Amino acid sequence: MVYKGSCHCGQVAFEAEGELQDVIDCNCSICLRKGALLWAVPRQQFRLLTSTDNLSTYRFNKHAIGHNFCSNCGMHPYAEGKDRSGTEFVMVNARCLEGVDPDSLTVQHFDGRSL
Repeated sequence: MVYKGSCHCGQVAFEAEGELQDVIDCNCSICLRKGALLWAVPRQQFRLLTSTDNLSTYRFNKHAIGHNFCSNCGMHPYAEGKDRSGTEFVMVNARCLEGVDPDSLTVQHFDGRSL
């Protein structure tokens, strides 16, 4: 299934394709503060529909993940990175997807604090 998503103001919009059932609730310092529910999608199943001109990226700790946010409204709709094997992925904030009830998703807790 193809899901559409965006930041709050709509200046960052995207599509992600896959089966959305499980999401990750990470307790690392940034995810805990954002309150995001993350859906892992292979990079080739993600398409940015708007210009990157509206994006800002924050990297911290090992600088392995680019936490993207809208430079206008501040919303964090997705992050990008590579796994240990070098495969690119996108972590979509499921709370930014249209027509998705976060309460209907299975939440997996991830101890990102320990990384």
